[in-house]
Amino acid sequence: MHETSTTKDPTPRERSLAVFPAGSNGEFNLPADAAMVIDRGLGCELWDAAGRHYYDFSMGWGSVLVGHAHPRVVEAVLRRAPLGSNFAYVTGESLALAEEIVRLSPAADQVRFCASGTEATMYCLRLARAFTRRPKVLKFEGAYHGANAAGVTSLFPTAAANYPHADPTSAGIEGQAGDDILVAPFNDLETTRRILAQHAGELAAVIAEPLQRCVPPEPGFLEGLRAATREHGVLLVFDEVVTGFRLAYGGAQEYYGVVPDLVAYGKALGGGYPIGAFGGRHDIMQLVREDRLGDGQYVWTASTLGGNPISATASRAALEVLSLPGTYERLHAMGNDLRQSLRRTLADRSIDAQVIGDGPLAQVVFSKEPVRDYRTSQRGDKSLARRVMLGLFERGIFLNPMGTKLYLSLAHDRAACDALIDRFGEALDAARHDAKTSFAAS
Repeated sequence: MHETSTTKDPTPRERSLAVFPAGSNGEFNLPADAAMVIDRGLGCELWDAAGRHYYDFSMGWGSVLVGHAHPRVVEAVLRRAPLGSNFAYVTGESLALAEEIVRLSPAADQVRFCASGTEATMYCLRLARAFTRRPKVLKFEGAYHGANAAGVTSLFPTAAANYPHADPTSAGIEGQAGDDILVAPFNDLETTRRILAQHAGELAAVIAEPLQRCVPPEPGFLEGLRAATREHGVLLVFDEVVTGFRLAYGGAQEYYGVVPDLVAYGKALGGGYPIGAFGGRHDIMQLVREDRLGDGQYVWTASTLGGNPISATASRAALEVLSLPGTYERLHAMGNDLRQSLRRTLADRSIDAQVIGDGPLAQVVFSKEPVRDYRTSQRGDKSLARRVMLGLFERGIFLNPMGTKLYLSLAHDRAACDALIDRFGEALDAARHDAKTSFAAS
């Protein structure tokens, strides 16, 4: 006789916590009781496995700039999928996509595809080291360039600033960080020039997010960086994984008017599908030619899924949407309106905070001090920020509660932004009330 079990089946949340560390695929840092499993998305909205509705202000960490399940992307992928998903070789779709990237990107004479922005930045730095025959790269403190060693070095440094020495941030990269990576403060051209001059003989490249996280470059900073790298024969790499196709169709290069030697793309390029791309000057890109194998400057690059026809098809459809008239005027207007609304909500409550960002990006830093680099972004009230972010999450706003940027998409509208602002106010009030109650109890 079989024993009848009275144990309930585990919920999706419980199953997720059982198989994923912290119940997520990384970075979200949610309390266990807030872990969730997403069921579907449409436009700027999500529904989880329990049927709860969310307005999405993460948008796949910015990868779905055109919106979830955009009809043009979906239709294009459905047409392509029956014809084969991957050949690890050039297809008509990847060829057309590469031609469009070369056309729109001032830096890219030629390109190659990979499967993520992490790979794209890694390949850019590998190319820079090979081309210059120098071992070191300079990054800016607090910048994220993917999950490679350079990307996570000095991402969240805890030690006192000691430029150009790096903080590993992540275990497992200590040797690489200490030996090969130098660090400077973003928007500090004087310090950056000094480091460049002192280390020019061993520096292959400077890699920068032109808009670092949500911190805009100060007037003249990118132009000065371009001039300083040229002066010392150091390559300039733009990580356009976030800024590419988001600030302008030609990315930060078009928006800020500064052209690097190498550029990395990802995120929004794929329309929600996985893709990365890197490109640059013709003479640099020639180092990846396989007929140079054995040459001391040959750079090995390959990606099994890079430029696969499904992702390339989705990318081409997304770029068609992004290239429509009025796209960037709308994205910038929405971003400006959102940042102003956030500022008004904070001012109405006499809360000291900075609202930073550009284009369809925004971030709130609970600080009296203007934010111009990583260190100033970390001097605010992190406890309040955490409570507010979790409060938004609890109120049906999907975002990263670690307090990073809010992403807008073409699918966002006034109703979604108004919902965010209303719930932001509620979360602020609740967070301050909880703090007062906690203080009184102590």
